Amino acid sequence: MSSQTNKLSIIASTAPEAQTALEELVRLYGNVPTAEADVIVALGGDGFMLQTLHDTIHTGKSVYGMNCGSVGFLMNDFRAEQLHERVAESVENEFHPLKMTTENEDGSTSAALAINEVYLFRQSYQAAKLRVEIDGHVRLEELICDGLMIATPAGSTAYNLSAHGPILPLEAPLLAMTPVSAFRPRRWRGALLPNHVCVDIHILEPEKRPVNAVADNTEVKSVLKVRVAQSTEITARILSDPNHSWSDRILAEQFNN
Repeated sequence: MSSQTNKLSIIASTAPEAQTALEELVRLYGNVPTAEADVIVALGGDGFMLQTLHDTIHTGKSVYGMNCGSVGFLMNDFRAEQLHERVAESVENEFHPLKMTTENEDGSTSAALAINEVYLFRQSYQAAKLRVEIDGHVRLEELICDGLMIATPAGSTAYNLSAHGPILPLEAPLLAMTPVSAFRPRRWRGALLPNHVCVDIHILEPEKRPVNAVADNTEVKSVLKVRVAQSTEITARILSDPNHSWSDRILAEQFNN
């Protein structure tokens, strides 16, 4: 950001630490409504950052997060001092979310955006059985698994990493497709996809093996087909301190034990 006169809208999660930080920052810097702000300052953890991005992604506003929660990979360190200067000197990271479109058992359709990942998972004790198509070509005729996710670089250090998926640099034009407990093909561990592809996932035997789909925190039950593609007309913007950039954090994460 180039100006030290940015109008700031300061918001916080319900966590006591975040609420205390909110009171301190408002006392020091004041507060403006989100609609009038140049930058949104989000106080909380990664979950609150995702919520804030979803709430503001259509506004074009940048979000500067400070960690007041248990997990803060997407957040900067909390300091009350020199907030305007830190925002002005921050580095802006732009990325496009994924759009999940579903066809559902009840005949309805739905759509939702995912900043981290789209995740399909079995609804019952039966493993999911899926067919995976990429740009109209069948790549997996039959995948039997507990779940399957498609993660953005922003989400590659979240659930994707817990499922042993790869960490993607923020600048990489890639998506990670990662299975959860794949049974067949047993040795398949996932794939790296160009971020411009369209992925269609068909649920096989949906009556016997029902599947739910989730785009970040939006869940759709009993889906029959899920389409995932990058939403290039929508841009999310996160600000990070230049000495602790998001790209540096993702790079460092790959060398942590």
